[in-house]
This record gives sequence, C-alpha cells and structure tokens, in this order.
Amino acid sequence: MGGADVVPGVSGGTIAFITGIYEELINSIRAINPKSIRLLVHGNFREFWQVINGNFLMTLFAGILLSIKSLASLMTYLIDHYPIQLWAFFWGLIVISSIVVLRQIHQWSVGVVISGLIGIGLAILITSLSPSHTSDGLPMIFLSGILGISAMILPGISGAFILLILGKYKLIVEAVNEVDLLVLVTFLAGCAIGLITFVRVIAWLLKKYHNQAVALLAGFMMGSLNKIWPWKEVIEYRMDRHGQQIPYIDHNILPNRFFELTGQDPLILQAFLFMVIGFLIVVVIEKIALLLKQNTKG
Repeated sequence: MGGADVVPGVSGGTIAFITGIYEELINSIRAINPKSIRLLVHGNFREFWQVINGNFLMTLFAGILLSIKSLASLMTYLIDHYPIQLWAFFWGLIVISSIVVLRQIHQWSVGVVISGLIGIGLAILITSLSPSHTSDGLPMIFLSGILGISAMILPGISGAFILLILGKYKLIVEAVNEVDLLVLVTFLAGCAIGLITFVRVIAWLLKKYHNQAVALLAGFMMGSLNKIWPWKEVIEYRMDRHGQQIPYIDHNILPNRFFELTGQDPLILQAFLFMVIGFLIVVVIEKIALLLKQNTKG
C-alpha cells in the first residue's frame, strides 16, 4: 500500500482490496471512536487494543510508513526516467484489480451498474483536473492531509494524485526525504482526522449497500486508468519551487502519435511486458491472500 501511495495515479486502497484486507482495514479504523478512546483514557489499554484490532493496524501502518520512506526516492526516479514502463505496469495492475473487485459483487442489478458508472465518471472527472498552485502554509498542508488520506482509502483514487492536484506532492515527498518534522507532523495530523472521519462513510456504505458500494469502488479504479495511460503529450509546463521546468498539463495519446511528437521510441513491447507483469502480480497476490485466509480458518 505504501509503495502504491507514493505514485500519483495509483491507490493504496486498490492494494488493500486485492489482498482482501479492505473491509477489515475500514472496520478497524472505524473502531477508533469515543467509546474506545474512553477505554484508553481509563487505563484499559489491552481492551482498547483488542477493540481497534491494534496488531493488524500497527503492522499495516508500519509497513506503509516504511515503504513510503524507502520507496519515495525510487518512485520519483522511475517516474522521471522510466515513465512508460512504470505507468504500463500500474495500468495492467489496475485493470486486473478492477476485475478482482467486481467479482466481490454478490448480485447484479440496475442500481449496481449505475453505481459503477458513477464511480467511473467521478474518477475520470477528478483525474482530468489540472494541478493548481496553493499556499505552502501549514493550514493548507493540514487540509492536504485530510483530502489525500480520504482518497487513499478509495480504491482507484490516488492520494498522491490528490496531492498533485493541490500542488503538494513534491513538498510532501521532499519532507519525507529530508525528515522535515513540522511539515510531516502537520500533514499526518490532517491524515489522522481525515482517516477516522471518512472510513465511517465507507463502512456504512459497505454494510448497508455492499454490492453498490463495491461497484462504485471498482468504478473509481476503472476511471483512474485515464490518469495512468503510459503515453501522454505535455501541453503546458510550469516552474517548480526550485526553478526547474516540469510538466503541468498533459493528455493521453496513442503510441504512434507519441513517436510523431517526441521522436522517442514509444517502447510498446516493453509497455506490454510490464502490463502483463502487473496482471500476474495481482493474480499471485490474490492467490496468496486466499491461501492465507484458508490457513487462518484451518
């Protein structure tokens, strides 16, 4: 999940769905409420830990933080130097992930189909937004944490991409690499508030309208493919805070058009290979998750 969350366009929530831990994650975070907090305040730490599924949350978020810290520089490097291969890998991963998620719908209906189409439409709308420049002050960093973590919980809607839209992606990645505590603490505080609040909405939807909610989430994933298509034409650049020119607005194009515009090899065979690798990784992860569930029940 941490590795996925570093990449703008890919959601950690997608990985949680693939590995079969999504609903457990939502319900565990949802258990952090005034009632459980009172247990902690009154010194009933063991009971509090059991209520919130503490071992699960601690292990998961330790893995996410470790991965974000260790992969932030690598992902930035890959985006800069191997964008076609990286985006092709995630494109394949999300295509097969959408299919995996759709298989969790128990009964199809008109309402389920409409929910899926709404998810696709919303994701396309969000991923079509242009990045904006916003204040780098602490209030905006706090708000970015709330919005970014809320997107991270949704499969298909990338928290990193939300940060990109808000103009905060580079700032947060640099803060991670440079261990800027003020920025990180402010951002994480926003994440905590957003996480505890937003999961209640998702948990309610999954409990009351499971099939429609799953279709909506799968729609988010399919709609997000718009953002991570490997071949793009940059139509506008801007200067970043270090005075370097970076892509600002782009749109999707076919590989042959990419070659005509840039003169660069569109690397179609490599892209196809990395798409297949993305497919296979999801299949392997799903099989491992299923095996682990069977062993746990056994």
